[in-house]
Amino acid sequence: MNEKGEKKVPFFERFAGKVVSATGSPRAFIVAFFVILVWAVTGPLFAFSDTWQLVINTGTTIITFLMVFIIQKSQNKDSKSIQLKLNELIACTKTASNRLIDIEELSEEELNTLHSFYSKLAEDTKLHLDIKKSHSIEEAMENTQDKLKKR
Repeated sequence: MNEKGEKKVPFFERFAGKVVSATGSPRAFIVAFFVILVWAVTGPLFAFSDTWQLVINTGTTIITFLMVFIIQKSQNKDSKSIQLKLNELIACTKTASNRLIDIEELSEEELNTLHSFYSKLAEDTKLHLDIKKSHSIEEAMENTQDKLKKR
């Protein structure tokens, strides 16, 4: 926290957020489109030389290389915040299994085992439910009560 009581956000985090926001905008797409257009139009001027091609190849490679790290930083933060929100929902829901909290820390094999279980559960649900039938709040409450009784 600084003197104004504001939370201090690390430089790279602020920078990554601004870059991802700016590069994901329509304005950035238009700028990139016009850069390519100018490059293509200047092809005959430079006789489509190797240097002319190298300019666009080098520029796009450098931008792509740097953007990978910026986007990954942003995605890591988003993923972590989504996982925390899901963990909170699991933790505060009485009928949800707390075993699923921090499930992202499990091995690939353990995730496959859980996926197989939930796939079987989904198949069983499809067999016993009419997808075209509307379900009421009362029915959902009865289902919850049945689950609690079976514990």
